[in-house]
Amino acid sequence: STQIDSMSARSVKLKEEIATTQAALSALTRAQAEATKLRAEEKAEYEKNKPEMEAGLQGVKLALKVLREYYAQEGKGHSAAEGPGTGIIGLLEVVESDFTKGLAEMNVAESAAQSEYETDTRANEIEKASKETAVKHMTKEAATLQKSIAETSSDREGAHTELSAILEYKAKLDEICIAKPETYGERAARREAEIAGLKEALEILESETALLQRKRGVSRLRGARAALEPMA
Repeated sequence: STQIDSMSARSVKLKEEIATTQAALSALTRAQAEATKLRAEEKAEYEKNKPEMEAGLQGVKLALKVLREYYAQEGKGHSAAEGPGTGIIGLLEVVESDFTKGLAEMNVAESAAQSEYETDTRANEIEKASKETAVKHMTKEAATLQKSIAETSSDREGAHTELSAILEYKAKLDEICIAKPETYGERAARREAEIAGLKEALEILESETALLQRKRGVSRLRGARAALEPMA
């Protein structure tokens, strides 16, 4: 029926949507797992490099402190080395600046990566919850539709069975109540049966008539004899 066809079409569509949503959920789960793995690797690399950078920076700062204190002392013993010393201090100051900048950039990159990961994770969790709820509702609706289809199909089959029984009973009634045209053979057989019946009835009638006549003759003969006896 149209109702069953409509419910069946909706059921098929729901199953397709469920499959699509479940596939999206699987892809989302894989993407989250990959992001978590990448974040862990990045964090491990950061935690490995940060102490090294901090140690290097501290070493440069310590070297600068020592050199500056050395060249700041009074006396002429190191006056000849002031020119090269100044160059070394200048070089170390550049290294210090590079270390400081690199460490700051490393911290910013780690903070940004962690923040982005957390934002994406929250979004994925919301999307996952939404899709899981959708799958739950669609699955429930599909199950309800399947039940309705089964019940409606059963009702239709019952109605068809009942209708078939009614039609069969009507056909039997029609066969009993509605006269069917006789074939030539049927008419001839019926006519022959009627003639045979008439002949049989006529023979019986003739037989009974003859018997009655004989009885009457005997009765008359007895009457004549009785009338003659007094005259003898």
